[in-house]
Amino acid sequence: MPARTHTRTHRPAQEPIEVTLPWWAVALPALAFAALLLLILEPGQAHAAAGDPALGRLLGRILAFLAL
Repeated sequence: MPARTHTRTHRPAQEPIEVTLPWWAVALPALAFAALLLLILEPGQAHAAAGDPALGRLLGRILAFLAL
């Protein structure tokens, strides 16, 4: 004996789908793009900034803050 199949009697709602992104999903790619763009536009400045100890201290403080 064949089994009866159930059919839908109503259609699903046609409501618009809303998608929200967290702030970092937009900010981090934009920041990375800006940094790469600066490296391309002024490669001489990027080389000079590599020896600056302030950048290392800043990164160290950021990592220490994130480790909390």
